[in-house]
Amino acid sequence: MAFQRACAVADLRDGEALPLDVGGVEVALVRTDEGVFAVEDECSHAKVALSEGDVENCTIECWMHGSAFDLRTGEPTGPPATEPVAVYPVRVDGDDVLIDLQPTGES
Repeated sequence: MAFQRACAVADLRDGEALPLDVGGVEVALVRTDEGVFAVEDECSHAKVALSEGDVENCTIECWMHGSAFDLRTGEPTGPPATEPVAVYPVRVDGDDVLIDLQPTGES
């Protein structure tokens, strides 16, 4: 795994998605009570930015049609999306949030 700095921990607000370009990959970075998560910042249904949607617990909802995705797995939790979004490993190192751009589940 090759982690790289995405942002400072202080840049994150609980329950809000932060859109970032990390190494040319668009991600939505989210801090919840369960931790910090990074998912592909594009809804698999409508191809719009998930970072513009609402976050509740460990779910992010697309603002356009209401597709919802689990931040831990990327799996859709509500229609109309049927395909998951990529999830990227995250770790906090001191004041920095690091992301591995190799999505979880890919080798």
